[in-house]
Amino acid sequence: MTVPSISFAEEHEAKSGKTIVDIAAGNEDFSTLVAAVKAAGLVDTLSGKGPFTVFAPTNEAFNKLPKGTVESLLKPENKDKLVSILTYHVVSGKVMAADVVKLDEAKTVQGQSVKINTNSDGVMVNKSKVVKTDIEASNGVIHVINAVLLPSDK
Repeated sequence: MTVPSISFAEEHEAKSGKTIVDIAAGNEDFSTLVAAVKAAGLVDTLSGKGPFTVFAPTNEAFNKLPKGTVESLLKPENKDKLVSILTYHVVSGKVMAADVVKLDEAKTVQGQSVKINTNSDGVMVNKSKVVKTDIEASNGVIHVINAVLLPSDK
């Protein structure tokens, strides 16, 4: 697995006023996530005041989904499901890595909670590994994960 190539400059873009969406849009490793956020109509929300904590899956994470899943989710008729999946990656507030490791779960904007487990391998959110932490934005923070989080169909 490749870790997204987030530069030192990008890690300090919060000072330049770049939002979570701005930072994601400026990194090709998040092009699928950005396309999904646009298709779900969440650009304005995630560019808003926040603060938000986003567990951001890379393109490689989206590629792990069954073939055709992403294309299907991007269709207008599946917008509600896409919104549910994407908001399951967002927690209200700015939760830095030092705070995440103290938690065993976090309630998402979608309504369900994600499980957080810290062990010798690092931090896991559900079954997804956190591969990069604390990418600060003007309206929150991004933690990069290696798998897409899927809410349960309750």
